Amino acid sequence: MSLKEKVVQGALCQCQFGTTPDKLKVLTQQKYFINDLGGSSKLAATHKDIGTTFEKNTFGSCKKMNNAPCSAVVTAWSGYYEKEKYSPPDGYILLEDSKATCPIGGKDCISIIKTGQIGEPSNSTIKNADEELQSHVSPVMDIKNYDKPLENKSEL
Repeated sequence: MSLKEKVVQGALCQCQFGTTPDKLKVLTQQKYFINDLGGSSKLAATHKDIGTTFEKNTFGSCKKMNNAPCSAVVTAWSGYYEKEKYSPPDGYILLEDSKATCPIGGKDCISIIKTGQIGEPSNSTIKNADEELQSHVSPVMDIKNYDKPLENKSEL
């Protein structure tokens, strides 16, 4: 699994035969969150998330059906991480290179474009940040004084 991102609710997926992406919805569990400080929106996706598990349940027009509207259905996932299992639903975690099978498109026709994870820095992360590195990454932010109130509001 070395350095592969785990997939969470909101991951952007695309079928190789469709015209538009759709976002993954986790319907199998409400307990396990990843990269979510508040524990409210980034549910961990597993290989048990099958069926109509997308927000719109469509990838636009389907080339396999002569450009008729797609009705996205996942019958199976491959490439999941078998060393990390969430119970319930007894599902293995999906990774950035996991692929889904659709009855129309066939095996592994649906890919993950973005995992859905977004960096959310906490106060402790910012306090422990390397000042010199941060000055290059985010030159407009003064990392030493990020939590101090402005003395003169007219400077804004």
